[in-house]
Amino acid sequence: MLDIKQIRENSEFVRDRLDRRGGDYDLSPILELDKQQRELQTTRSQLQARSNEIGKAIGQKMRRGGNPKTEEIKNLKEEGNQVKAQLAELEPQEKELIVKINELLLQLPNLPADTSPLGQNETENVEIRRWGDEYLRGGEEEKILPHWEIGEKLGILDFKRAVKIAQSRFVNLIGKGAALERALINFMLDKQTEAGYVEVMPPVLINTQSLTGTGQLPKFAEESFHCVEDDLWLTPTAEVPLTNLYRDEVIDAAELPIYHCAYTPCFRREAGSYGKDTRGLIRLHQFNKVEMVKLVSPDTSMEELEAMLKNATAILEALKLPYRIIELCTGDLGFSAAKCYDIEVWLPSAGKYREISSCSNCWDFQGRRANIRFKEKGKKGTNYVHTLNGSGLAIGRTMSAILENYQQADGTVKIPEVLQSYLQFTVIEK
Repeated sequence: MLDIKQIRENSEFVRDRLDRRGGDYDLSPILELDKQQRELQTTRSQLQARSNEIGKAIGQKMRRGGNPKTEEIKNLKEEGNQVKAQLAELEPQEKELIVKINELLLQLPNLPADTSPLGQNETENVEIRRWGDEYLRGGEEEKILPHWEIGEKLGILDFKRAVKIAQSRFVNLIGKGAALERALINFMLDKQTEAGYVEVMPPVLINTQSLTGTGQLPKFAEESFHCVEDDLWLTPTAEVPLTNLYRDEVIDAAELPIYHCAYTPCFRREAGSYGKDTRGLIRLHQFNKVEMVKLVSPDTSMEELEAMLKNATAILEALKLPYRIIELCTGDLGFSAAKCYDIEVWLPSAGKYREISSCSNCWDFQGRRANIRFKEKGKKGTNYVHTLNGSGLAIGRTMSAILENYQQADGTVKIPEVLQSYLQFTVIEK
C-alpha cells in the first residue's frame, strides 16, 4: 500500500512513478476523500475540545456549590449534549471515509524504483547476464524432446489420468518422477537453509487478510482458488504465509534481517493465460515451489535483493542448468514489486529461456498493507519493514529443465550429480 501522506504531499511524484508502469491511475478521488476526511477530523477535534471544556466548566461550578438547575449550568449541559450529538454523527462519517480511502489505496500498485529500467512491456526488459553457455544444448545437431513428451515416454508424467481425477492443467508424477520432485524439494530447502533461511512449513489454506497484506487481493481474486464457505484461499505462493507470519507486529530492529524459506504446493487459476503453455509443467493449476522471503531494514533492502538473487541462481548452477537474468522494466513489474529480477532457465526443445524464478524487492509496500513494523532501540516511533520474496525455485519448471537438458540420445534422462545422493538411482529409463 502506498503512503497516503506521500500521495497528499507529493502527488506529482507519485503520479510520475505510476505513469512509468503504464495504465491509468487517477489519484483525484483519493485526494478528494483525504481532504474531506482531514476536514472532518479537524471539526471533530474542535468539537471534542469544546466538549471537554464544557464538562470541565460544569464540574468546576458544581464543586463550588453551584445549583445544577441554574440557567448557566442548564445552558452548558444543553450545549454539551448538542456537541456530543454532532460528534456521534461525525465519527461514523469519518470512519466511512477512511474505509473508502483504504479501498482505493489497495488498488494502487507499488511505485517502481529509480533503478528499474523504463519500458512499457516485457519486450523492453533488460538482460543482465547469462550463465552456463558451456552446458547449452539444442539446435539442428541434436533432437531434444519437450519435457512432457520424454516424461510421458518414460512413464513419469501422467497428464491424461490427472484430467480424470481433476481437470486439465494438473499432472500425476509417477515412480521416478515423484521421487525426483521430492528430491528437488529437499535439495532446494537444504541449499536455502545453508544460506541462512529458517525453514517454515506454513498452512496452505490462508485467510483474506493474508492475501490482502501481500497484494494478491483485491486485484488478483480471479487468479486464486477461494473456499467460500470458510473464507479461506488456497495459497498461490508461500510468499503469502511467510510474510504474514509477522502481520500486525512490531519487531525489534535487532532481530532484522529475518530470512524464511518454505516448500508449499501452490494453486493458481491462470485466468489470464488461456491458450498459453497448455502442455507440460510450465503453467499448471497446482505446482510445487520453494519460496524465500526476507523482512529487512530499508537501509539494506537493495543489497538483500542482490543476495537473494544469488541464493536462487546457486540452485541452477549446482544443477548445471544454463540460465539468464532479466531485470523487469517498469511496465512489466508485478503489482507489489518496486524492483524485480526474473531468472530464466534454458529449455533446449523450445530453443529459448523460460522463467523459473522472480526475485522482488517490495520496499515498504507489503509492510504497510500487512502492518509489519520495526522499532530501533532509543528511537521514538516505528518504521515499516521492507519485504523481499523470490522463488528458490519453482519445482516443476526445474524438472522440465532437467528432463530436457539431461536427456540422452537413447531416450533416458541422467540425474544431475548433486541430486544423486537424494535418490536411489542415477538415470531415468522406461
